[in-house]
Amino acid sequence: MRILDSHLHLWDPSRLDYEWLEGSLAQRFAAEELGHAGVNGAEHAAAIFVQAECVEEQFLDEVRWVADTAARTGVVGIVAGARLDRGEQTTAHLAALARLDGVVGVRHNLQDEPDGTARSEAFRTGADALAAHGLRFDACVRTHQLSDVSDLAAAVPALPIVLDHLGKPAIGTAADPLRPAAAWLSDLREVAAHPQVSVKLSGLPAEAGGFWSRTQVIPFLDAAAEAFGSDRLLWGSDWPVSALTGVAHEYRSEGRGLWARAVADWADERGLDVDAIFWGNAARFYGVL
Repeated sequence: MRILDSHLHLWDPSRLDYEWLEGSLAQRFAAEELGHAGVNGAEHAAAIFVQAECVEEQFLDEVRWVADTAARTGVVGIVAGARLDRGEQTTAHLAALARLDGVVGVRHNLQDEPDGTARSEAFRTGADALAAHGLRFDACVRTHQLSDVSDLAAAVPALPIVLDHLGKPAIGTAADPLRPAAAWLSDLREVAAHPQVSVKLSGLPAEAGGFWSRTQVIPFLDAAAEAFGSDRLLWGSDWPVSALTGVAHEYRSEGRGLWARAVADWADERGLDVDAIFWGNAARFYGVL
């Protein structure tokens, strides 16, 4: 099986500053650590790095650091940090990113922003500029912000968008699972109605807030497949976040592989194109390989 991990994080607190890191995440996760988190059975592996929310002043430094380590991590594309609502500052930042090797998109992390941030005129102007540079946008939002993604897609149809982590639905825990909420299902379908939007099958282990099970996540994977179709599904590990928060301590080195196997088995059982979900769709969306 070929694996192009569409959502890989790397960070090193000795190199860059991350104000959000705490607990077991507050340590280095870079080339050496990734080497212990392989996916068994992967005949060829590569990854898309997604910005790890270092402080804004270091967004360009993060890109350079990741590019320098790409040969050891298998990173073939970089989703850089950016603020799209800063007017001329955004314009200058996007121009600087476009000059750096490996940048294929940006993420303005919306999940902790006020609702409606992506609807503002300043943000839409930045999104237009992003599309003009031929870059993609990773939309990381919480469930109540999904309508903002739909509106952004309608306002900037030239911008390819991928929804991170299925919009972070509430899934409960393995011991107390939740069914997909009606509001999430409805909003997910509205996002999927825009053909330039894809979705990442990622992040659900972290949303479990503890241990997760295959039977727990299958209804959410089914909903994504029904809404988007198999050609707009991208597998992502969300490593190391999901590997540390979704599995028992003794299985953390295997957390990435456990999620890959769960999604691969589900896709195979549903008769979906496993190679597309794990490789082709991400390669096409990000324009790599």
